[in-house]
Amino acid sequence: MYLKPQIIKTSLWISLTFILFNCTSNKKVSPSTPLVRTQKTPKLPRKILFFNDYIPITDFDLRERLDRELLVNTYFQSSTSIALKRATRYFPTIERILKEEGVPDDFKYLCVIESNLSNVTSPAGAAGFWQFMPGTAPEYGIKITSEIDERNHLEKSTRAACQLIKNNYTLFNDWVNACAAYNRGPGGLMQDMKSQGVKHFFDTEMNPETARYVFRIMALKLIMEHPADYGYQIPNTARYSPIKCKVIHVKNPINNIAMWARQHGTSLKNLRILNPWILSNHLSSASIPCTIQIPANKEQLGVFKK
Repeated sequence: MYLKPQIIKTSLWISLTFILFNCTSNKKVSPSTPLVRTQKTPKLPRKILFFNDYIPITDFDLRERLDRELLVNTYFQSSTSIALKRATRYFPTIERILKEEGVPDDFKYLCVIESNLSNVTSPAGAAGFWQFMPGTAPEYGIKITSEIDERNHLEKSTRAACQLIKNNYTLFNDWVNACAAYNRGPGGLMQDMKSQGVKHFFDTEMNPETARYVFRIMALKLIMEHPADYGYQIPNTARYSPIKCKVIHVKNPINNIAMWARQHGTSLKNLRILNPWILSNHLSSASIPCTIQIPANKEQLGVFKK
């Protein structure tokens, strides 16, 4: 039966009025008492250990910019919850590479704000955890062809990001500036600081995106290091555990990756989950040699059986 929109609106209004009446009929509310919704305000630190250095957050502008990002990310529950769940799976690999490359551990939060720890592609064409652009990726040894896109290769893209960050650090001799330059570009950041007669990101008027960039990373660091302080209660059993893999060294072209996967006891779907850098259903000699990960634990990631 079709109901006219006006009838539906009237019914909804009557229902809402009934609910509100029942909820408030037994409570005495003074006409002068405002009805407010209370919520937990994120704690704002006076200083923060960031990139192995204590940064005072006493300047009102810095405090309010950090406060904004803490509020946004604290109450963006779905995105922040997913980041906390994924971190258990991906942070161990990222942390290991950052340490090996001599890059501060806090840079792992950079790829959280860039991609939320997923191999997404932006409208501008940036891809992977670290959001490399197609023109920048080859400069750091990342291959992009019709068969493969190593921007989606966690190990290779993380090492490439480390090289980019270290190049920025060489130019600025400051990890915060190196971080801001990841978004603005080193040339753009240099130009901004020079035109304003300053030498640090915190003293520079920036475009809105870069102005928020470092503070977003700070906020995610605070929330993800102390999730309970910001209202997140995610037990270990609800977090995503690392996927145990076996590594196969491929020396010859693969004509049909789906069939190759079946021969190794898995599926094309599972193979792409573990190797998102593989784009096509074949690997020619141009993509060889390479290593492909397959599931080591069939219960954790196996072929579906009824």
